[in-house]
Amino acid sequence: MLENIKTRVEKLISLYEKEKQRADAAVADLEASRAQLAAYKEKVSELDAQIDNLKLQYAFSGSGDQALAKERITKLVREIDHCIKLLEK
Repeated sequence: MLENIKTRVEKLISLYEKEKQRADAAVADLEASRAQLAAYKEKVSELDAQIDNLKLQYAFSGSGDQALAKERITKLVREIDHCIKLLEK
């Protein structure tokens, strides 16, 4: 009977260790995924900035519609004003 309990306890400890290793691996994977997500978000921000710059260049190039250029410039001015207001707070 004592041997049986000892065997079961050893098996339980073994199962615990395996699950602990799985949990540690899952945490490592989660951290790697979070880092990758942060990198992707940064890349998206950079690409959005490039898109805005290209739109502005197109607006000033004269090859586009004047009303469209004026609209884009107005939008940029509003965004700048919004940022200034946030900085003043």
